[in-house]
Amino acid sequence: MNRKKFIKGTLGTLGALTIVPRHVLGGRGYTAPSDQLTKAVIGVGMMGRGHLNYPGARLVAVCDVDDNHLQEALNRSDSEVRGYSDYREVLQQDDIDIVHIATPPHWHGIMAADAAEAGKDIWCEKPMTRTIGEGEKVVEAVQRNGSIFRLNTWFRFEDVFYGMGTPVKPIKKLVENDVFGWPLKVTISETTGFNWKFNWSGLTNLEPQWIPESLDYDMWLGPAPEKPYNEHRTHVTFRGYWDYDGGGLGDMGQHYLDPVQYILDKDHTSPISVEADAPQQHPDAVSSWRRIEMKYEDGCQIILDGENKDTDAAFIEGPEGKLYRGFQSDIPNIRRLADSLPDPDPQVTDFSEAVRNRQTFALNEANGHRSCTLVNMGKAVLRLGRKLEFDPESQRFVGDEAANRLINQPMRGHWHI
Repeated sequence: MNRKKFIKGTLGTLGALTIVPRHVLGGRGYTAPSDQLTKAVIGVGMMGRGHLNYPGARLVAVCDVDDNHLQEALNRSDSEVRGYSDYREVLQQDDIDIVHIATPPHWHGIMAADAAEAGKDIWCEKPMTRTIGEGEKVVEAVQRNGSIFRLNTWFRFEDVFYGMGTPVKPIKKLVENDVFGWPLKVTISETTGFNWKFNWSGLTNLEPQWIPESLDYDMWLGPAPEKPYNEHRTHVTFRGYWDYDGGGLGDMGQHYLDPVQYILDKDHTSPISVEADAPQQHPDAVSSWRRIEMKYEDGCQIILDGENKDTDAAFIEGPEGKLYRGFQSDIPNIRRLADSLPDPDPQVTDFSEAVRNRQTFALNEANGHRSCTLVNMGKAVLRLGRKLEFDPESQRFVGDEAANRLINQPMRGHWHI
């Protein structure tokens, strides 16, 4: 159906429709092991198109507010794959088990919560949510509805962790067994093997442009504030604007920081303070920063060294030793030592298995929200330009109303979680 005709005819009635997915009809775990799981991908720009054909689920639907993106995704898919322009209609389809959310981050929270309410299981791109409050709502919705949730950053359980030259597992083993002592300082910088991608900064001189006929810009904005269209706001370069993401910190932060939360055994908590050294940020466009420091109650620290000032920094530094880029250490035979230590607790790292068996995935809504909170704390301190104290239990900033307004930011029009 033509997108504009569909929106005109159905937006007013979508909320009243009853959504009954097929696995709900048969109870959780209904899909037999011999059955093939099905999925839909919402947002089929650059990232979404890369996830059309991963193993474990058969693609049955794609969705995008840009007609060109939607048509290209359909061209790359089997002929029976259906195309949609409104994600809410996707959620009504009872032949879809998994919803893969690959939109800009300002949509992640609403779509993930709506998908959970519709009885879908969810694979969500990073960062998990654009605000701390949205993350809380996603956790509530997923757990209330018994959905299986996966966040799409994987370094805590597989692949080489950037410049460390090793998967995270041996690092986790060393820290679990107190090899470096306690508390620890973790530094994330070019020296330790990470790139903060300040090229994702926004522009401050945007001029209004005509909206392309192929793009439903109002739907692209969704809950974000209404601002004149400029192509730099949308698609790939959206990351440079606070309304939709958070620059290089929003883009790469959860890739870098989620494994640190896991390594430090902080999946259940958050830092108690955050401070930054950065130029004054523009209210609309994200720019670079020099340094962000986060501190936990037990004294552990995470240093985000944006200007790579400490060129001798270790990735992990404790009172008993250091671990440098490339898995080098001042502790002799560090690799042999890591190999000799017991493995961490096992994790479910196959999402299809997690869905079929109703098992919690390794990186799920709860620990994913906590690592995304690091990203959103960093964004808050950059925007406000002052040190912030944080209560990990209430998940609110202490004595700072302006900071807490960034936790639950208003949404445009009728949009809400």
